[in-house]
Amino acid sequence: MHTTVVNYPGSITEPAVDPALFPLDPDVVFLNHGSFGSCPLAVLEHQTELRRRMERQPVRFLVRELEPLLDESRSVLAGFVGAQPDDLVLVPNATSGVNTVLRSIAFEPGDELLVTDHEYNACRNALDYVAGRTGAKVVVVKLPFPIDSAEEIGAAVLEKVTDRTRLLLIDHVTSQTGLVLPVAGIVRALNERGIDTLVDGAHAPGMIPLNLDELGAAYYTGNCHKWICAPKGVALLHVRNARQDVVRPLTISHGANSLRDDRSRLQIEFGWAGTWDPTAMLCLPLAIDYMGGLLPGGWPEIMRRNRELALAARRSICDTLGIPLPSPDEMIGSLSSIPIPDAANNEPPKSSLYLDTWQDELMACHNIEVPIIPWPAPPKRLLRISAQLYNSLSQYELLARGIKELMGRGK
Repeated sequence: MHTTVVNYPGSITEPAVDPALFPLDPDVVFLNHGSFGSCPLAVLEHQTELRRRMERQPVRFLVRELEPLLDESRSVLAGFVGAQPDDLVLVPNATSGVNTVLRSIAFEPGDELLVTDHEYNACRNALDYVAGRTGAKVVVVKLPFPIDSAEEIGAAVLEKVTDRTRLLLIDHVTSQTGLVLPVAGIVRALNERGIDTLVDGAHAPGMIPLNLDELGAAYYTGNCHKWICAPKGVALLHVRNARQDVVRPLTISHGANSLRDDRSRLQIEFGWAGTWDPTAMLCLPLAIDYMGGLLPGGWPEIMRRNRELALAARRSICDTLGIPLPSPDEMIGSLSSIPIPDAANNEPPKSSLYLDTWQDELMACHNIEVPIIPWPAPPKRLLRISAQLYNSLSQYELLARGIKELMGRGK
């Protein structure tokens, strides 16, 4: 099934697999896997068949067959991320996972909620919303970028901890700045102080090795449509056993007064929140198996190769543009951000998902799809690159030339 390796092992000068395994436009240089990713054709075909199966007999599928199918998906995913299946539920995306936790906890006036200034905007908005409704106080931990070492992160977080600190919300891999944060040490230090951590691991599953049981965070959420390459609409929410009586789904449905006693309340409530298309969630076993079969070394080799490409790509871009590396190699996974010259004006982005003039120009002139992020605020901006098996070093070299051309125009 997986006889698709091309010019590998060891090559980053060519794609590691045939790009035609993914439905990406062959005329576009797609360097933005980090935003949405692309799902392999084989997995999408499986999803189509699941949808046909559901529509052939919807009651049988949704009422009689769905629960054990979801159990299988949770079990396979739990094995992949180092968790117990009963501690893990499936949600549509990591933003939903963060909202689920924040809106389940009964915060009180005076509680302090820690968050870094690198947190994903959507999740920071959720934290501000909950704090505004409860009277809790959001305390922002300022992290440097560019940054010299990972040790700066832990020290900055712990410096802001007080006897009123109730929760830390922290990215595992920062969306804007592309840094792998040292969450294990931070979680351990806060656990010793009796403070819970909600880890926003949106980019982590499939990018870096995970062992959620060992990590010990009270709450962890992560997308499966990014680096695992599952269809859009599936993420994990892991809740430590001692906190499961607190967490309720965003949509309260039939499970709230269920009389079942064959599984936990957590599983009953999250297992059905109203009619939806569950097929993305049911594709998880195939997505994990299929992607893991694309390289001889399986998932460890995929993570290693993508990281190697991301490191080489950012070195090439920084050398071409005359920009120093903004972070040490050990803080990089398959995502990397590079500061580039300020925008010509302070106008806000055209959409909630960003759209910089240079991003438009790169697409128009070079067919390159890559995000340029207004961070920490316009006119400051970052170029963020992603590395996936269908990418090669020459694509980033083309990007570097395109950015240098724009810099030369002074736009």
